[in-house]
Amino acid sequence: RNAGGRNVHFTIYYRKCLNTQHSFVWVNTVNEYSKWSVSDYGIYINPIFRKRIETKIKDLLIQMEEGLKTADPHDCSAYTGWTGIALLYLQCFRVTHKLAHLQRSLDYVKRTLRNLNGRKVTFLCGDAGPLAVGAVVHHKLKNETESLDCIKKLLHLHRSVVSLDSEIPDELLYGRAGYLYALLYVNAEIGPDIVPQTNIKEVVNAIIESGKNLSKEERKVDRCPLMYQWHRKLYVGAAHGLAGIYYMLMQPSAKVEPEILIELVKPSVDYVRHKKFRSGNYPSSLSNETDRLVHWCHGAPGVIHMLIQSHKTFKEEKYLKDAIECSDVIWQRGLLCKGYGICHGTAGNGYSFLSLYNLTQDKKYLHRACKFAEWCLSYGTHGCRIPDRPYSLFEGMAGAVHFLSDVLNPETARLPAFEL
Repeated sequence: RNAGGRNVHFTIYYRKCLNTQHSFVWVNTVNEYSKWSVSDYGIYINPIFRKRIETKIKDLLIQMEEGLKTADPHDCSAYTGWTGIALLYLQCFRVTHKLAHLQRSLDYVKRTLRNLNGRKVTFLCGDAGPLAVGAVVHHKLKNETESLDCIKKLLHLHRSVVSLDSEIPDELLYGRAGYLYALLYVNAEIGPDIVPQTNIKEVVNAIIESGKNLSKEERKVDRCPLMYQWHRKLYVGAAHGLAGIYYMLMQPSAKVEPEILIELVKPSVDYVRHKKFRSGNYPSSLSNETDRLVHWCHGAPGVIHMLIQSHKTFKEEKYLKDAIECSDVIWQRGLLCKGYGICHGTAGNGYSFLSLYNLTQDKKYLHRACKFAEWCLSYGTHGCRIPDRPYSLFEGMAGAVHFLSDVLNPETARLPAFEL
């Protein structure tokens, strides 16, 4: 492949497991992409490369809109449904400042708000997502009555979330951490006191108490004071597991008391750190010893965000060191045959480099993000699996577009529905 006038030999070894759920592409660590210098940075972030990304975004948006004509009309979630598409257009508005993108976001938000079911409470997979995004879109369009109505309905979910007697788990996709994100997202996008701090504190307290209770049941309180499960399994990753929950508890806007962070969250993070494989990757669950998955939902691409936030919170170099090791794993193994999306695709893995770049300002990580973006520019040509919802934010094309737009503006990049 020719990049900026010089040949770049990119050797890729495909390793496909018998079970396609675990297929991925292994990038050889001695390939030419790994031999870079600061001068190479200009090869990728230049007007030509920027134009390629902008053109691809336009093309993919057209494909996405056409494909969405046959999408499930009842899926309102941010994960695979209409709220995710609304989030993408919010991102496009944030990057381009074109009012047409904001209006398109509103079109999708209106569709979701007509179909709330009241059964699920999280940002990614429940009513909290459509309501939070609806509040933000209406606010940006100066429809304050509609925005406040969405916030009122969002807070109406509060009681069931904070009740420890409810069946609600604690993880990000379906649990309390996912509802906590929705509250923090609204405050981040509209104003710091739109959602009262008392509501946030009660959700945080419920997550803490639930973690303490399970830790006692599992007899891990000395090593891991906060333990969580989903479907009776002790998951590690960002979507269903410990990393995602600890990451949310460490958000500054959650305002968790310093003593809780030090006495409960920090040793729990360290417990996860010690579960690391020799490769630098992390298991999908505490009972799984297979070093296979390198996804945002399971493995290093999700855990790295917990480690980065731990470094910000506790100011200790060990967290940065582990985050860098995660980044190396993702660089070696993170171009996935499962697709280009966020949850278990190349775009989600690429966000880890953008996050580490914003922490360290080391252009090596921006270079890596650009190379993953370059892979996405050849969307559909790598023989990847076609996901069940191929145009959605977390499984498909919308997620790749979101990532490409953030590569153009790396200093403000945020993995949607996760980073604040």
